[in-house]
Amino acid sequence: MAWHRSADQWLRDHPAHVDTVTAVALWLFCGGLTVVIGSAVSPSQALLVFVITSLELLPLAWRRTKVTLSAGLIILACLLHLALLPTYLPSIVAVPIVVFTLAKYGRRWESTTGLALALLGAILSTVSFGAVGGYFDAGYMIFNALVIMLGVLVVWTSGDLARTRRLNVHALEERTARLEKEQAAERAAAAADERARIARDMHDVVAHSLSVMIAQADGGRYAAAQSPDTARQALETIAATGRESLREMRRLLGVLRNDGDAAYRPQPSVADLSELVETVSATGQPVELFVHGTRTNRLPQGAELVVYRAVQEALTNVLKHAGPAAAARVDVRWAPDGIHVAVTDNGRGSQADSSGEGSRLGLPGMRERVSLYGGTMTAAPLPRGGFAVSLFIPVSEDA
Repeated sequence: MAWHRSADQWLRDHPAHVDTVTAVALWLFCGGLTVVIGSAVSPSQALLVFVITSLELLPLAWRRTKVTLSAGLIILACLLHLALLPTYLPSIVAVPIVVFTLAKYGRRWESTTGLALALLGAILSTVSFGAVGGYFDAGYMIFNALVIMLGVLVVWTSGDLARTRRLNVHALEERTARLEKEQAAERAAAAADERARIARDMHDVVAHSLSVMIAQADGGRYAAAQSPDTARQALETIAATGRESLREMRRLLGVLRNDGDAAYRPQPSVADLSELVETVSATGQPVELFVHGTRTNRLPQGAELVVYRAVQEALTNVLKHAGPAAAARVDVRWAPDGIHVAVTDNGRGSQADSSGEGSRLGLPGMRERVSLYGGTMTAAPLPRGGFAVSLFIPVSEDA
């Protein structure tokens, strides 16, 4: 920061020091002028001149820290000056300073009161000092009063404009501070939403991958003795699923670390459902995929990820809860108003989970994610056994 800016900042941060130095400097300067022009005042009144000069100038040391007290003392000193001394003194410079200070820093009633008293003082001083000095010319007295009043009005207007600018700057500073707090709150909310999204994705990845790996491990263990080839295929599926899950975890953790070198890959979409079905089928769980209709409108990328995760969660639940003899079916139907997806199985879902939710912990989260895109999702046992998860996400022409 440049030296003049540092000095300006210091002056703004220490008003009491600045005002004290200013008041003392004016007191010394005006006191010196009073001595120089002392011929205008009789020597017997020297003490009175010193007292009035001091009372008019020294309270300026508190003009910004104690505005009302400082102005009150100076007004009393001016009244004493008006009543006891028949001439102007250099210390009368305190009057425009007080008018400016009240207009800029004082309350509104203090500002207007200071202006009124200054205008009245201009008239009274002209009449009083003119009468004592023998200046009875009406034209001179009117001219003198008008000049003083005009100067007072100019000073008060300058102070009032400075007051307006000060209030505007203060309002802008408050607005800036408020906006910074709001932005910080929005960033915190966005970070919380992102953490929740990543947590849901991690739940989907881990739950699905572990379910597949457990199913393959159980199947491979039973087939190891009778069918080594089947056991070997199960181990290969476990390894492939583990590697895919590890890649997904690294990608998600790379996002959490803000790692610029983290490898990113496209998010799964509806087009990847066939690969998902093949992965589940490789565990020995019969799953079929049927696609009805033709896509006519573009589905948002986030909505496609939601569809994929919902099907993944439903098939994971089939592996975990439907039983060894169950078969699953995935139906994807494209319609003009959106996409309809249903995952059904003929397992023991109704007996294992009479509430329709039970241990299917991922379904409530999926329902929330579907609702973000204006869709609906239901999950309930079927009347003749099995379980069904269905969802609908609307699309629009401008999606």
